[in-house]
Amino acid sequence: MDEQKKNSGYDHVIPDIADWPIYKLSQDRRHFIAEINTFTLERLMQQPTGKLTDMLSKAIYQERARMKEEPWKVDPPNEKQFWRKIRGQLLGQSLDRSEEEARATNEEILRKIIHRYAEEIVGTFQIKTFLFARRFLTLFFTRLLNTAASRNWRRFFGSRHRLVDRLLVEGQVEAVRELMKKGTVIMVPTHFSNLDSILIGYALDSFAGLPSFSYGAGLNLYNTGYTAYFMNRLGAYRVDRRKKNTIYLETLKAMSNLSIQRGVNSLFFPGGTRSRSGALETKLKLGLLSTAVEAQRGIYEQGRTEKVFICPLILSYHFVLEGQFLIEQHLKRMGRERYIKSKDEFYSLRKLAKFAWQFFSEENDITLSFGQPMDVVGNYVDAQGRSFDQYGNEIDLREYFYSSGRVAKDLQRESEYTKQLGDRIVDRYFRDNIVLTSHLIAFAAFQVLKNNFKRLDLYGLLRLPAEDYIFPIGTIKDVVAQLRDELRQRAAAGKIKMSEQLSWDLDKLIADGVNRLGTYHVDKPLRYNKEGQIISESFKVLYFYHNRLDGYGLEHTIQWKKEYALQLV
Repeated sequence: MDEQKKNSGYDHVIPDIADWPIYKLSQDRRHFIAEINTFTLERLMQQPTGKLTDMLSKAIYQERARMKEEPWKVDPPNEKQFWRKIRGQLLGQSLDRSEEEARATNEEILRKIIHRYAEEIVGTFQIKTFLFARRFLTLFFTRLLNTAASRNWRRFFGSRHRLVDRLLVEGQVEAVRELMKKGTVIMVPTHFSNLDSILIGYALDSFAGLPSFSYGAGLNLYNTGYTAYFMNRLGAYRVDRRKKNTIYLETLKAMSNLSIQRGVNSLFFPGGTRSRSGALETKLKLGLLSTAVEAQRGIYEQGRTEKVFICPLILSYHFVLEGQFLIEQHLKRMGRERYIKSKDEFYSLRKLAKFAWQFFSEENDITLSFGQPMDVVGNYVDAQGRSFDQYGNEIDLREYFYSSGRVAKDLQRESEYTKQLGDRIVDRYFRDNIVLTSHLIAFAAFQVLKNNFKRLDLYGLLRLPAEDYIFPIGTIKDVVAQLRDELRQRAAAGKIKMSEQLSWDLDKLIADGVNRLGTYHVDKPLRYNKEGQIISESFKVLYFYHNRLDGYGLEHTIQWKKEYALQLV
């Protein structure tokens, strides 16, 4: 991104909101739901009658159990009555009915269930609400930044500090903007914090100049009135993670598939949830990702030429609001009885505001790195939307969907394409990841800890009393220098990216990383004591931030020396 754009942001690719695909879809909501109903019904009705009956019975059982065990305020008031009637209709099928009659009854029941799910899932997009949200977030973030930067609430209405200096948008922004004009873009970000959705949505609109994306929001968020009001009008589609039956999942995937075919740009977190360990995602959930592949084939079947483009987006925070709770959940899951689970708090607007205040008051920044765009089978694409193989040869994507000389459905083949696409996304997560000073310092410090206690497993390390140890400055400085040299080589080879701060002299780099890590958490992963020595108040939280560089094999490049010993307090 050139310096002028970096300082001011881009003009919108589509200036008139009324021309945005997500708005057009909202205006045609009734017909879109009818499309979902037909598509899902046809797909499910391909199964034998016996399997259809079993599928319906299982869905009814699961839904009745959900209502009893996990009711939400957002659930429709007639929920129990609806499923009672559906159950009665299914049980009313006489055993001596012909298969044709049973199949007709199954189809009627399916149609009712699918329509109910589709009505729940599909949201709307209101221009007035969007414009209000845009103005509110700009005012809120800018004023909060200005106030926090001067640490004085009387500065709330000043204008000296700018959000653009703290939300850094890097990477293939211009390419993605061009691809918006040639097809549909699917944004697939990493996921570390509850702040991600707000920050991504705001940055894509205000900095990258992209039209709003369709995105999934947990139905539980609609339990709160004001949250539901905005979610319902800002293009979010509702996802109820309590519902795991086949009918619901197929309806959800049909919605994603058909909206992509209509040109609606989508955003979903392929990791499925926040990274509990703090590491980059390596295992992706392929359900919604597969809808991009099917949508591309569907577009070609209609004789159209538009392409669907996949864009990885890597978020980099110096510290994560929920970091302490996330790592405890991860350790509990991995260690089971060896670890005590900690409650993951729900973060209210007040807590998020407090986090933002703390974040901006320490002059922290958040980096959004746009990764290399690709097509739906993982081939890289240029800004013109042309696909290239691993040798740089231009290829025709349509041929990937050919059977007997024409475009044809092959779900098994498309499943393999989806796995391949998932692998390519993970690869780009690692290659387009921007290393911050805090990532490097946390990784170096935890590796020093591991080297000093080689006989201990992870849980043994985390049980050590952090307050008893000091990380010698000389040791940290030497290890960081080695790691930075290795990172420079890998960055030159296109295997990772480095923030500008990693080019600073070592003392300044280390101080920056330590200070940023200690900004928010009560128990600091690293901080300086009164004597200017580096200490940790929580090896567990330090491990969380260390994990951001896990998976690169950097630990094997460190040349350890005998004098690399921790000091006792």
